[in-house]
Amino acid sequence: MRIGELAGMIGLSTRAIRHYHHRGLLPEPDRLANGYREYGLRDVILLARIRRLTELGLSLDEVRGALSDEHGNDLREALIALDSDLEKQEEVIRARRARLADLIAQVELRPDSTISVELAGLLADLPAPHGEIGTLDRELLALLDITPGRDEVVAMLRANPIDPGVSADLARRLEELSDAPVDDPRITPLAHEIARSIPVDLMPTDIDMDNSFAEAVLESLKPAQAEMIRQAIRKGAT
Repeated sequence: MRIGELAGMIGLSTRAIRHYHHRGLLPEPDRLANGYREYGLRDVILLARIRRLTELGLSLDEVRGALSDEHGNDLREALIALDSDLEKQEEVIRARRARLADLIAQVELRPDSTISVELAGLLADLPAPHGEIGTLDRELLALLDITPGRDEVVAMLRANPIDPGVSADLARRLEELSDAPVDDPRITPLAHEIARSIPVDLMPTDIDMDNSFAEAVLESLKPAQAEMIRQAIRKGAT
């Protein structure tokens, strides 16, 4: 039996069979005078076992161990471990589907609707954004979802809420700096107010304004707005 015939009988590709040869799962058969491999019944039986085991989800190393163990101890351990792993995957899938169901049920969906429930709850308690600054502020808050300390920061923000009226007023005044020069007299007083509005626990004392992310944020602002943020960060860190 040639390799193509064997592959068709078992339902595998010839490439997969050659890979099993390479990994030592399937012994190399004798070759005919013309150099072609000649497979027999034992190869069919062994290859069928390999296919069944891999379809269950076992790795090739686990398959090798299972095939070499006459009493099935290695196979049993591998199957128990696989079952445990699948149980964990099922839990993750159930939680993900529940989250998807919540999202699908929402009347209006936006790209940031997919943030975590915790962060979504925090944003829901904030006033609706006004202008580019308000929108940017919410977008930056949404980035908390990918930070390692998300839960801690969200907890701090909930413990130290900023008055919605104050927040809206500060955003409005920052918006008004869009066409102002970098030496506008409104910058320093506004920087003082914004620095005071940020909870102490959320204001790092060693912030690096020269890192690439901070630079990207500042570049997204107008010059006067960026200068105000720099001053606010410096004042808050002192």
